[in-house]
Amino acid sequence: MRKIVNSTYLSLDGDIEKLDQWSFAYWSDDLERYANKLLLAADALLMGRETYTNFASAWPARAGTDAFADRMNAIEKYVVSSTLTGGAWGDTTVIPREGAVEAIAALKERPGGDILMYGFGPVAKTLLAHGLLDEVHFWVHPVLAGGGSLAADGFQGRLRHVRTETLDTGVVVLTYAPASPE
Repeated sequence: MRKIVNSTYLSLDGDIEKLDQWSFAYWSDDLERYANKLLLAADALLMGRETYTNFASAWPARAGTDAFADRMNAIEKYVVSSTLTGGAWGDTTVIPREGAVEAIAALKERPGGDILMYGFGPVAKTLLAHGLLDEVHFWVHPVLAGGGSLAADGFQGRLRHVRTETLDTGVVVLTYAPASPE
């Protein structure tokens, strides 16, 4: 069975939305190696509509600039949406929001590598709530960004710590898996 692996950048105060304002200062060779490791272990990306829209407007313009960008553009993509009917970014399949849990469970059963998702929005929360999210890699950046939104909607989910990696710029990647039900 394939794993669904979530990769989310966040500030110390939980911001996961204004990455352009604080994350680039922490980019390094070490961080790039880790990001490449996650992407190369995957043969599909899974996103919500908002992440898909943002990525689809940014990554095609980076085609040919580096291997990471080329992989992002070439890899199979799945987007969960109640409004999109098709995707314009490479090999994209739209999964209707209604029935997404069942469709993603079936996707996990197919042979292949990991399914990588970026950001911790409604799709990640739904997967976690239904036991479909296998790992969450929180890339905790040593910055206070002025307010976060990771759990602003009151979402709760129990996770267990799997491992910690500290990168050379002070970024700490905390890997969690769903905790066993009590």
